Amino acid sequence: MNKNVILTCAVTGSGDSHLKHPNIPSTPQQIADSAIEAAKAGAAIVHLHVREADGTPSRKLEYYEETVELIRQSGVDVIINLTTGMGGDYVEHPDDPTIFGPGSDMVSPLERVNHVLKIKPEICTLDCGSFNYKTTAYLSTYAMLKESAKLITEAGVMTEIEAFELGHIWQAKELMKEGYLPSSTIFQLCMGVPFGAESTPRNLTTMIDALPQGVNWGAFGLGQDEFPMVAQAVINGGNARVGLEDNIYLGKGVFASNGQLVEKAVKLIENLGARALTAAEAREKLGLVK
Repeated sequence: MNKNVILTCAVTGSGDSHLKHPNIPSTPQQIADSAIEAAKAGAAIVHLHVREADGTPSRKLEYYEETVELIRQSGVDVIINLTTGMGGDYVEHPDDPTIFGPGSDMVSPLERVNHVLKIKPEICTLDCGSFNYKTTAYLSTYAMLKESAKLITEAGVMTEIEAFELGHIWQAKELMKEGYLPSSTIFQLCMGVPFGAESTPRNLTTMIDALPQGVNWGAFGLGQDEFPMVAQAVINGGNARVGLEDNIYLGKGVFASNGQLVEKAVKLIENLGARALTAAEAREKLGLVK
């Protein structure tokens, strides 16, 4: 069991939650305010995407810059973790599957990590492989991963591998073996994301067993599996993640804020006999320099 838990809040994500929840953070000010709220509630790390004012997912550099600057100027100590997941979406063309259909968004690895190179957060994510959704696919070839990992590492930013199934862990280990990722790389096990690893205890332990020896890792579950996965991750020696990217409800039919989700997770962690680390303590555990 992990007695000293690094708790991450995934503040807004890039899904369609803005169509389901009336108060999904969307503008840079809203996202920054929600990240600060989460940090004050006990999150050591905030994982950030950006959106247009209407909630539509975005990857505009100026939105990232404004959001991060607002957090940094707030005086609240929290580790910033930026996504690099935008820019790998394939939508099949209705008439010709060999070309990208409307809604596709494919860009180069450099463009996908450009905001990270400019802003220099302490951590950024790298979705380590391709997989299918019901109507789209997320694409990230091994060559793309090598280039992204090289750029991120050379910028002095720590990589958090987001692994959605066992093959993603295998690819990450190969990147580490080949020198594209350092041994300090963090792993986030993404459970229950269609169609990766289903969110079950057995699947989680199988994913844990596949990890490189001694790495820092965490896990999260979606929707109703969010808090059961917090408990399973902590009990199995890992860190935890909650937030509106993964689940929009505090209870059945009750919309949550990020602060409320973090407060509930902190209480659960404490009830298990552990504690949530501060940002400063998390930096020390991960080997980060502010």
